[in-house]
Amino acid sequence: MKCLIVQPVHADGLAMLRQAGVEPVLCPSPDMETVARMIPGCDAVITRDAGLSAAAIRASDILRVIVVHGAGHDAVDKDAATQKGVLVCNTPGANARSVSELALGLALAAARRIPAADRSERSGKQGFREMEIFTELSGKTALIVGWGATGAGLGRMLQAALEMRILVHSPRATDIGGFERVSTLLEGLRQADLVSLHTPLRPETRGLIGEGSLAHVKHGAILVNTARAGLVDEPALADAIETGRISAAGLDVYSHDAPTGPLAKTGRVIFTPHLGGATVEALRRVAVGSARNVLAALSGERPATALNEPARMSA
Repeated sequence: MKCLIVQPVHADGLAMLRQAGVEPVLCPSPDMETVARMIPGCDAVITRDAGLSAAAIRASDILRVIVVHGAGHDAVDKDAATQKGVLVCNTPGANARSVSELALGLALAAARRIPAADRSERSGKQGFREMEIFTELSGKTALIVGWGATGAGLGRMLQAALEMRILVHSPRATDIGGFERVSTLLEGLRQADLVSLHTPLRPETRGLIGEGSLAHVKHGAILVNTARAGLVDEPALADAIETGRISAAGLDVYSHDAPTGPLAKTGRVIFTPHLGGATVEALRRVAVGSARNVLAALSGERPATALNEPARMSA
């Protein structure tokens, strides 16, 4: 049996596949034309943010399972997989600690303007400290939007390290660990000094932070997004930063042109290249979890993180 590895994964995951008799096939490029050419003869696929297109899925012949290396599965065409009789699953939670830590780092860096301060020092300019306004997070209010593993992890960090008041907006979460739930997003936005996004991208969450919601944000709040780019209306955010309604933002996810577009003009937005789960520790956990899902599916089991009901599997 063979498993196509669309993008590089930690060696421990590959070793687990080999030990079970599954040969990893390393894709030379993650573009879907190359993937479609490589996928015939493969029983499984592990893909990261490149996803798997309908065309690539249709090009397969013996494919049984697609495993997403991480939580986000928007880039996998699950309808095409279901029609083809291919199971799709992901590996949520394995990189949660790393994403939570990055969100904390972005919040602190935005509050203290750390990247801008570094650029100022390197350029030899004087007076940055006197021209800018810096704030503490300690004792203030944070709104966590989406109380999954990453949101909950950040909430606990902020409370333990900075004694922040934690508000939670997560309609689907039944247990928020004793933190304070807000009934609507706007209720939370009006109170929060820090807003951190950790919710999946769904039709109802696309553009969640847009012109309408930003009009209710507490003046001078900080926004952090380590979840999905589509949660934020970027032109509306650029306007909110320009007016000072949002004092700064830390974005690990954004549209392709954002770092050179309107959001970049103010110097108050920190861009990181999707670093959330890119620690050595997280990459190992996710790769091993992905390999386990492949082996489970190929042995006829249905992984607990399965995302679809392919007819071939349920027949």
